Amino acid sequence: MKRALISVSDKTGLVDFAKGLVDAGYEIISTGGTRKALADAGVSTISISDVTGFPEIMDGRVKTLHPNVHGALLCVRENPEHVAQIKELGIEYIDLVCVNLYPFKETVQKEGVSHEEIIENIDIGGPSMLRSASKNYRYIPVLCDPKDYAKVLEEIQTNGETTLETREHLAAKVFRHTARYDAMIADYLTKKCGEQFPESMTITFDKVQDLRYGENPHQKAAFYKGMRPQYSLANAKQLHGKELSYNNIQDGNAAIEVLKDFEGSKAAVGLKHMNPCGVGLGKTINEAWDKAYDADPISIFGGIVALNDVVDEELATKLSKIFLEIIIAPGFEDKALEILTQKKNIRLLQLDTTLEPNNTLKYTNVNDGLLVQEIDDHQLKVEDLTYPTDRKPTEEELEQLLFGWNIVKHVKSNAIVLVKDNQTIGVGAGQMNRVGAAKIAIEQAGEKAKGSVMASDAFFPMPDTVEAAVAAGVTAIIQPGGSIKDNLSIEECNKHNIAMVFTGVRHFKH
Repeated sequence: MKRALISVSDKTGLVDFAKGLVDAGYEIISTGGTRKALADAGVSTISISDVTGFPEIMDGRVKTLHPNVHGALLCVRENPEHVAQIKELGIEYIDLVCVNLYPFKETVQKEGVSHEEIIENIDIGGPSMLRSASKNYRYIPVLCDPKDYAKVLEEIQTNGETTLETREHLAAKVFRHTARYDAMIADYLTKKCGEQFPESMTITFDKVQDLRYGENPHQKAAFYKGMRPQYSLANAKQLHGKELSYNNIQDGNAAIEVLKDFEGSKAAVGLKHMNPCGVGLGKTINEAWDKAYDADPISIFGGIVALNDVVDEELATKLSKIFLEIIIAPGFEDKALEILTQKKNIRLLQLDTTLEPNNTLKYTNVNDGLLVQEIDDHQLKVEDLTYPTDRKPTEEELEQLLFGWNIVKHVKSNAIVLVKDNQTIGVGAGQMNRVGAAKIAIEQAGEKAKGSVMASDAFFPMPDTVEAAVAAGVTAIIQPGGSIKDNLSIEECNKHNIAMVFTGVRHFKH
């Protein structure tokens, strides 16, 4: 008679699977809570202690770490010496392993959980059994996911055993599973120790969905999310519309990053191709949207909108009149949903904008490598500013300068942004020189540039950007400072009575 070892924390589908194995002629070996659950369902089992000849000890910390278990799993059944050894030692084969692990991820995420409880949810015996059996997948099917129960049972019932191909796929899944598990434990302990950039780094993500394609239709793609619930598009609830695409997710993520810098204000962000094309603040979310839309009604076509307040009927009516790919908001009133869902393809995403990003690192892949840096969450304080020009900004100008600074950090470098009355009026993004970005922003602003303020993500190497700002009617500028030629820009500002503010911080975004 064949034997199956079953020991699971997630008991989904457990009883039906075990009963199916019994019907197929298997004896069931089990442990602790799994054995009790099966007994309660009328499934007869063999205790692991009867297999090892040793009791479970140390509150169950040691129960399966025994040669009678791992010898049964690791024996190469075509090797005469292996077979002779297990016969001599009285070890019986184990022909199937079904194990899933202590809920480490769920434990870490529990509010107020203690370090001691987290440590107790590090599984030792489970990964050991999974790895031993998977190493020997030529003979043993190994299951770590209830989703695989039906397929394995079907093959056993049809053919008397699983196929080698199935066992190979199951083994690969197990090693992904245990690698993910170890990565989560390593991540927790590494962060607890305060190590930011350790000698090796293993990060783990769970698949959310396969995507229709990547940046272009000839590229395959999928979407994964990290282990901690946070302010992320991966945790948004899709209320309507077709599946998100690769580019939708990239743009949506960029939009909510901009939105997060205006927490506490009613803010609307319009975004296209990873750059904000219109940002507005208002006393109401409707006013904020009006400003964001008016900032660039051409570029927003086919773009992404992110809002930090509930969409009402009035706003939904406005949004429904233009072609948008995605609307992201913390909620939608019933009437708003009724209006917007008439547009078949628009994606409506509900995201709690009060959630905090808790991932402190940003990962960017390069060919056969990974760049890792702290996320750019720098918040500028008024007391950090310096004022190198003769004229200092007025209170109103300073408010607008800070507003512009919070936007320019999210624009691809080289970046220049013009703002006025809590509204972007010109955005120059991703140019090879700074004055080129300024010319784009100024051209977009047109007559609105008069009386506006300018934000630059990095210092001015030449006075030419200030000259362009003067010609457009800009009254104040915010920039990092730090160029060896700062004095040329300062002199140009003084010549035209323009206020300039230095932040001492730059915001390159590549």
